[in-house]
Amino acid sequence: MLDILVYEEKQQQGVDETGSCFEYLLQHKLLETLCTLGKAQYPPGMVQQVLMFFSKLLSQMQKPLLQLVNIYRPVQKLIRLCTLPGSNTEKEEAQFLLAVCSRVKQDPHTLRYVLEIVDQPAARTPASDQSQLSTQASSHTKEPPQPFSQSESSICSPVQSESGLLSALLQLTKSQRPSVCVKAYESLLLLSSLPSGGSGEILCHHTQLGELLAGRLLELHSLLSVESLDPGELQSWPHTPWSSQFSRCSSDLRSESPAADHVTDFFSWFDFLDHLMKEAPEVLAVKLAQCVHQLWLVEVVQPQLQHTCEQALLVSTSLLCAAVRLVQSSSLLDQLVHFLLRTHTLTHLLLQRCNHISDQISMASLSLVEELLQKPHRDILDVLVLSFLQTRSYLSPPAAGQDDRHTESHETNAEDSDDLEEDPFFFSDSLLSDSQLLVPPPPPLLSSSAPPPPSVPGSAADVVNSFLCLVPVQVRSAQLLQEGGYESYVHDAHTLVTECQSLSLSWDWPRTLPPPSSSSSSSSSGESEDFFEGHLLKVLFDRLERVLEQPYELNLQLTAVLSRLSSFNHPLLHEYLLNPYIHLSHCSRSLFSVLIRLMGELMQRIQQVPNLTDRLLNARRHLLGLDHNAGLEHLTLLRGLIVLEEFCKELAAIAFVKLPLDQH
Repeated sequence: MLDILVYEEKQQQGVDETGSCFEYLLQHKLLETLCTLGKAQYPPGMVQQVLMFFSKLLSQMQKPLLQLVNIYRPVQKLIRLCTLPGSNTEKEEAQFLLAVCSRVKQDPHTLRYVLEIVDQPAARTPASDQSQLSTQASSHTKEPPQPFSQSESSICSPVQSESGLLSALLQLTKSQRPSVCVKAYESLLLLSSLPSGGSGEILCHHTQLGELLAGRLLELHSLLSVESLDPGELQSWPHTPWSSQFSRCSSDLRSESPAADHVTDFFSWFDFLDHLMKEAPEVLAVKLAQCVHQLWLVEVVQPQLQHTCEQALLVSTSLLCAAVRLVQSSSLLDQLVHFLLRTHTLTHLLLQRCNHISDQISMASLSLVEELLQKPHRDILDVLVLSFLQTRSYLSPPAAGQDDRHTESHETNAEDSDDLEEDPFFFSDSLLSDSQLLVPPPPPLLSSSAPPPPSVPGSAADVVNSFLCLVPVQVRSAQLLQEGGYESYVHDAHTLVTECQSLSLSWDWPRTLPPPSSSSSSSSSGESEDFFEGHLLKVLFDRLERVLEQPYELNLQLTAVLSRLSSFNHPLLHEYLLNPYIHLSHCSRSLFSVLIRLMGELMQRIQQVPNLTDRLLNARRHLLGLDHNAGLEHLTLLRGLIVLEEFCKELAAIAFVKLPLDQH
């Protein structure tokens, strides 16, 4: 019968009328009869043959079909026969549903008929569509589709019932057969990426697509075992494309660890949702992301983040860290940022955990912050840092109106740092003549169309040298192994600054510093308003002050966050983090002032370390993997000192990249 219909259609190409065979099919409701026989399984196995026939009919016929009432009603009935308990026709069901979705992709206005939405617009009816095919065939479908009886469908509202097309597709995505899974995934993508303007609204407001997809994410999340998961492995979980899981389903490719398979399944579905939101119309993508936010982030992840169990905190934070790193769709990123930074109690809690008593929790929280700083979302920096710096109340009143001061480049940055700068360890002639301070010519860095870097009181060479001079020559160890100076960091700094600039190009950042607030520029009482650097910078500076007593890995993560913040080309960030010459207000601190205070503490503590040079050399060799017998005594202090030396060189390289040498 199908061959006859296809042959007849080919013979009538260019003829605007329905062939007699197709007319007979419609008039005698043969498709309805086939559905009835398939439902009754008479003869046995009939439903499989019916599914195959419908799939081929929808795939091979060229004329529009799904707007014909005697076509789409049997299709609706057959959809309701899919994924029934005990079904052995998964393969045929997946092929049939893919054929239906492909047809809807070609004719998006038929989406309502396939989804059985009864509140159809009067402007388009099956009768009007069919009249374009043939005046003969239109006699069978003049009336618009009527609401189904309770025996045929339980639909009595604009929202699709649970037994419809979408739930059938979702059920097929759980199949153990890769060929079935991939067709179900492709069908969902076809429906979600319909080009018609109203399709997104239909799927958004008249179906439970968002709830179904987010519900599947919850199911997979519930399979993750908190006790057996490694937070470090989870945090760095590689990108798992949703299509890759089908080959992994093969028995010879599955992991030996069920826990790892559950994690892979979770991130595969997360990647599918992310991909779907990128392809979907904006209104649908926003709705799907909101469902993920409410059903997964708020109802599941947030209680875990507020848990008292350390393992639960580590796993949930690491999972979020991976999710932030992997997300690409703007809608889902919006919801993740809203959840992490606009939920006040949660935001404060996450930032406080950067300074947690558990080093592992602190590292995971710092990693989450670093991942956020790498995402193209303006609110991240605004909420975490820039909103606190906007008034520039960190400046002391005398220096607030003087942006061009450079003659006082070696004056104190804070009241308690006077003695430190007078110490012979700092800014001595021997330091200034060091070969590290010879600045090479700047490489071609940013594009000519990019905004110029913010101006600073001193030249670029002065700024670079200020950071290089922070570490006294007596405690430097890089030259002991003939390692490079700050110039060895210039390439990486250029890459980092360029990456940060590409993120911020569309954020319309100002090119110049805003005027200081009245509270910081003048005050009748002589006292300015207390400055608060924000929760993030506070915990970062607090951690930096303890760098000599923290684990090496934690120090690396801490300095990575500070380096990334310093690389953004916002004038406020540059002034506060990379300008050594600003005069700070009372009780304020900057990155440079924290480092100065830290160097003073360092010079006191190294008095307790005998044979400092040899121990530093051994510690550095141990970190490079050249010596596996480094002593444990003072190891944390020595490693912290090495991190400080390298961090100052990295900051000098970032300043060098951001500031041309001829800038004054």
